[in-house]
Amino acid sequence: MNIKSLLLGSAAALLAVSGARAADAVVVAEPEPAEYVKICDVYGAGYFYIPGTETCLRIGGYVRYDAGFGDVGSLDGARAFDRLEPTKEQDTWRKQARFTLKTWTGQETELGTLKTYTETRFNFGNGDGSDLARNSGISLNFAWIQLGGLRVGKDESAYDTFTGYAGNVIQDTLVPYGEFDTNLISYTFDAGNGFSAIVSLEQGAGEYDTFVRDAADNWVPGVVNNTIDSAVPNVVLGAKYTQGWGGISGVVAYNSSWEEWAGKVRLDVNATDQIALFIMGGYGTDDNAARTFYKPWGGNWAVWGGGTYKFSEKTSLNAQVSYDEQENLGVAVNVAHQLVPGFTVTAEVDYVNEGKRGDADYLGSWTGASDESSIGGLIRFQRDF
Repeated sequence: MNIKSLLLGSAAALLAVSGARAADAVVVAEPEPAEYVKICDVYGAGYFYIPGTETCLRIGGYVRYDAGFGDVGSLDGARAFDRLEPTKEQDTWRKQARFTLKTWTGQETELGTLKTYTETRFNFGNGDGSDLARNSGISLNFAWIQLGGLRVGKDESAYDTFTGYAGNVIQDTLVPYGEFDTNLISYTFDAGNGFSAIVSLEQGAGEYDTFVRDAADNWVPGVVNNTIDSAVPNVVLGAKYTQGWGGISGVVAYNSSWEEWAGKVRLDVNATDQIALFIMGGYGTDDNAARTFYKPWGGNWAVWGGGTYKFSEKTSLNAQVSYDEQENLGVAVNVAHQLVPGFTVTAEVDYVNEGKRGDADYLGSWTGASDESSIGGLIRFQRDF
């Protein structure tokens, strides 16, 4: 075999191998297109589509830090016993940090808009005791589903939310106007012209010390249980009319556990672009218990009033005065200032004057004190996102 024959044979072999490998070449699949999050502006800012669905989701919340002083408005009183003199009580501070996580969803269906809302709060205090005491609780404050006007789940009572909270102060329950937490089934009708109405079937929650009627029809210390004790729910009915000038609203509630009635009427007035005012009055029966879920104030009647004055887009002055038949008086005033968008500092001073007690007509003082005046307040730092 000569050199020429060897070279021709090698070339033929290489061509054959190359042809076989070309026939078996690996084809690389093209990457699938990435599915980026899409903005959903149907329900407002911050919503986005959950990938692969028609459901819009929003995630938000806030981080808050409170420092309270004095006897009222200070996270249950800012007092402690001196470490070196254990019998000596003295003024101090109460601190609490909170992280709140909120979620909203929305989706259009053939039966109307399907919504959900949840709010979970994580608190840390600086009290004495175990880590459990300092981590002062995780609470599920809201967890409801709404389809059109129908809402079911954990919410605050329509007795309190339908008319609105009693002002923009932090401590708006120095004279209480509701107990808030409940499971419920409610339906809201919105006429679209400013008129709306609601009916709510509610469970209630919790208990507290008060005065109740005994077998001899005397007022005696007792415990009010705020949950229903039969198959008959608590019932709340409400109606509201709102326009640019303000609005008028009213609610009435039947407490099936104690067979008591209560109601509130409220007027809101937007006096100017800077001034918003409100006044709210409540009346309830107390044949069987001095204070109940829908009448937590002292006596049969109570009144709340106040307003907001906007110094600027970033700074406002808020005030509330409250008073009930037992002559309990509460005053709360604060100044709220937005340092930067999403970060607000609020400084508040609160005052309470205890009313009458010891008389059969006035039993059930909220704090158990006798003609006691207390003052306190807090400063709050809050970052909303």
